Amino acid sequence: MKGFVFHGPGQSAWEEVPDPAVKEPTDAVVRVESVTICGTDLHILKGDVPEVRPGTVLGHEAVGEIVEVGGDVRTVRPGDRVLISCISACGRCRYCRESAYGQCRGGGGWILGHRIDGTQAEYVRVPYADLSVHALPSALESKDAVLLADIFPTSYEVGVLNGQVRPGDTVAVVGAGPIGLAAIATARLFAPERIVAVDLAESRLEAARRLGADVVADAREGPEQLIADLTDGLGADVVIEAVGVPESFELCTRMVRPGGHVANIGVHGKPATLHLEDLWIKNVTITTGLVDTYSTPTLLRMAAAGRLPTAELVSHTFELECMEEAYDVFVRAADTGAIKVVLGGTPHDEVAVPAA
Repeated sequence: MKGFVFHGPGQSAWEEVPDPAVKEPTDAVVRVESVTICGTDLHILKGDVPEVRPGTVLGHEAVGEIVEVGGDVRTVRPGDRVLISCISACGRCRYCRESAYGQCRGGGGWILGHRIDGTQAEYVRVPYADLSVHALPSALESKDAVLLADIFPTSYEVGVLNGQVRPGDTVAVVGAGPIGLAAIATARLFAPERIVAVDLAESRLEAARRLGADVVADAREGPEQLIADLTDGLGADVVIEAVGVPESFELCTRMVRPGGHVANIGVHGKPATLHLEDLWIKNVTITTGLVDTYSTPTLLRMAAAGRLPTAELVSHTFELECMEEAYDVFVRAADTGAIKVVLGGTPHDEVAVPAA
């Protein structure tokens, strides 16, 4: 088969790789139908995630069809159409028992496209299939469902829930890429008074408006003052960092009100300065996190019911073999207007029914 292989910082290719096979009785092998590219993949290609070894197939988000399962798999069977979660869960360790699947110590966590071969290929082996894939109804199109593998649960759990968004809040989202836009969409579920989106690209600020931002601001034009003006000088109740560079994190800490929350989602490859000389007195809560995907079943139900604007985040579609072209478009988002790119997408007419 073919897959998109990382060969070191700045080096990658769509090339022939060995076919995956069941190695453990809890594995499933999935034929990939739809896959997408994450900002984390770009961090890997820049060398920001040194745990990824050269020769690894990238990708941790996909929809596909089960073609083979190990003897211990009980919840899915060959022929089922499934969402592959970005997080794998052993189901037995302390963290999995607390639904903190991202911190799994039993061989799971974020492993696809990180510690083992990932989803940007024609087939993928998924460990711990019972807890790491979700059967999909035919009503949910592949290009929409694939956004629930990572960006929606990440934004919802690590941004909105960790940030404790509440009715009447002023919420600032710094970074209007896919994660930031999904944070805007899911923050709206909690009826904040206003959502302010901050970014450098006008195309992404326009997308933020479409997804529900009440106010948008260019990051180069003093968004701290805008937030102060909107809140009588207090600052935002919740600030969500969705970029992953020192400047954006430090901006977030300047925008938050005393007693407020900064929820960091961005993947950081460089140190950021924590200005405790200013923050120690402000009762500010700062959270970080890797998504656990405990919310995925809920988000899937909401998406199937038309309650999540998944389709609005897909700006470009490609055939699966156009992986290198898709990466080029996604990397140059400021020029291409890319938000989320989706590759593949075979329609289905049957509802997947989990094995008894």
